[in-house]
Amino acid sequence: MTHPGEQFYPQGVRWDEPIARGTLPDLLSDAAAEFGSRPAIEFRDRPISYSELEAMVEKAASAFLRAGYGKNKSVALFLGNSPDHPVNFFGALKAGARIVHLSPLDGEIALSHKLSDSGARVLVTSNLSALLPTALKFLARGLLDRLIVCEDDHWGKVGTQQAALPDSPDIVTYSQFTDDATRPAQWPAISADDVALLQYTGGTTGLPKGAMLSHGNLTSAVSVYDVWGRPARAERNAVERVICVLPLFHIYALTVVLLSAIRRGNLISLHQRFDVEAVMRDIEVKRATVFPGVPTMWIAIAALPDLDKRDLSSLVSCGSGGAPLPVEVAKIFERKVGMKLKSGWGMTETCSPGTGHPKEGPDKSGSIGLMLPGIEMDVVSLEDPTRLMPVGEVGEIRIRGPNVTKGYWNRPKETAEAFVGDRFLTGDIGYMDADGYFYLVDRKKDMIISGGFNVYPQMIEQAIYTHPSVQEVIVIGIPDDYRGEAAKAFIKLRADAKPFTLDELRAFLTGKIGKHELPAAVDFVDELPRTPVGKLSRHELRMQQSQAASPKQQAASGGRS
Repeated sequence: MTHPGEQFYPQGVRWDEPIARGTLPDLLSDAAAEFGSRPAIEFRDRPISYSELEAMVEKAASAFLRAGYGKNKSVALFLGNSPDHPVNFFGALKAGARIVHLSPLDGEIALSHKLSDSGARVLVTSNLSALLPTALKFLARGLLDRLIVCEDDHWGKVGTQQAALPDSPDIVTYSQFTDDATRPAQWPAISADDVALLQYTGGTTGLPKGAMLSHGNLTSAVSVYDVWGRPARAERNAVERVICVLPLFHIYALTVVLLSAIRRGNLISLHQRFDVEAVMRDIEVKRATVFPGVPTMWIAIAALPDLDKRDLSSLVSCGSGGAPLPVEVAKIFERKVGMKLKSGWGMTETCSPGTGHPKEGPDKSGSIGLMLPGIEMDVVSLEDPTRLMPVGEVGEIRIRGPNVTKGYWNRPKETAEAFVGDRFLTGDIGYMDADGYFYLVDRKKDMIISGGFNVYPQMIEQAIYTHPSVQEVIVIGIPDDYRGEAAKAFIKLRADAKPFTLDELRAFLTGKIGKHELPAAVDFVDELPRTPVGKLSRHELRMQQSQAASPKQQAASGGRS
């Protein structure tokens, strides 16, 4: 067997199954034709059927075409989780444009870069006070020609803070933009090879890069998950209620929730933000069946004092993605709820899919699972990315498949550096065991070199999570006169837990991790920084620490700005 993990695949699923490629407008049209009056999205307790969603999308597409935002144009979306996102996402794509996702939680520098780099001169946003003022700044600075503003209360009044629109010929409300837009005689021809989405990566090393994700990449990603989950769906034969608290501008939510749910005719229960009690109501009262989350969401749920008394029996599938799931959190969840919480792996450049866990198969704690159908992964030397590492040896994970980006927008150098032939270098350090299960050790850029040893912060974090007082932790490298670099732990304690000393922490960790991995310092904090999707952010923490250190260093050395 070429791929050892295939022996654990769900019954009837093969690694070499055909993976379908198509376009995203066709994905929605096919779903509308098949599921019609079935609800596609529920938002603020209001259902929107598949037929209604397609009608809204066609109206938006007609307006984009009328305004000249069709083939070879970039349309930026600066939206939170509301139906405005899928309507404008599919609408601009149906007009032949490509989408640029802007995160509402990004800073102005990153957002300005994404606008200018992508060439997007039109931006769709909302009149929410959390969004509109920033969008108006881009218009004032000449980064945009036009601002299209969706009215949030169109979806029902819930007391969200909205901002007034200034009077400007360059600003138009969404209802004005789409008013009297007529359907064209023929929709633009779209190919599976056309770029559908410029999805910017986190930019942890300088300015963000736009991964070019084609219609074929994204539909292949949906097909990979379709093939993988086919036996479970056939066994249940049910319409699932899928909780969507993950932000739709993030690749994980886009592929795993929005596109996959629409492909299968499921109901998306759309939440504007993560609120642990609102999610629990969705599960306990509305009987949600599927909940994909990120580790911070599962940490919050695992920390509920009455979790073992809550009714999560409606859930048939819950998974964690976006970042490595602390093993201890999965253990707490299984102990209190009786469900296994498993973490798969994927990235922006793969449109999300990479690995997954079969329902049956060995229970391998800490594993990210097996490579999914149609996807090839291997492990190569950190020094020489053409040299394959043997089973069990740590190196950089490479990947290829129909879901993998062809490169970065306007970045030929970075694109060339990211590939060895047709295999993409992920920047993730890990290994594969004899059964084909993969394990992540860390990100290449997060590795600490201490006294000549490679130290992986994630391994230290996993060990610290086993301490009963710890709720969340990030480990980063700090300068060390003797070893060059050493590990420092930043810990958020559980409610009512008392801080402990560095010596107590080191004593607790002794035997769990190597001597060279023991933290040289510890800080207790009220909150840890997060990325826009809610992942704990080492990069942001490093930035905070370097900014805090700079004035002290200047004062010590008599430096001046």
